[in-house]
Amino acid sequence: MKLIINKNQINENPEQFLRRAGYGFIQDRRSGNESFVRRLTRDFYPRLHMYVDKKDTEVIFNLHLDQKQASYAGAHMHNAEYDGEIVEREIERLKILINSAADKISSGNIKQEDVFDKVGDGSLEKSKNVKEKISWFKKIFG
Repeated sequence: MKLIINKNQINENPEQFLRRAGYGFIQDRRSGNESFVRRLTRDFYPRLHMYVDKKDTEVIFNLHLDQKQASYAGAHMHNAEYDGEIVEREIERLKILINSAADKISSGNIKQEDVFDKVGDGSLEKSKNVKEKISWFKKIFG
């Protein structure tokens, strides 16, 4: 799912904005592609995966949900969702953060606490599409 904004809507470069939004920078060792990820659990997958494309006057955030890593040798593709509840909720969270940044630029008096009251802590772990892992101990002994 894509989110297209005007560069003037955020008061920093897109990379800094994404870091503030909880994303970490990664670079694919094979292709050299740069992107950002946000973990949904303590494990590497599932995770939100974001590519950023900067044009003249706009920034395009291209977001999808990586469910798992490629499961066979030589595979470059993985199981990804480009829409769905989790992706839509994350796009809405980013829109709120972007609007808060725009308000901060125009008024200069919005506090970080006010933003988090609107957005929440950003946790998507409780979403019904993310399965909780069961430890091997619980699988064996209940």
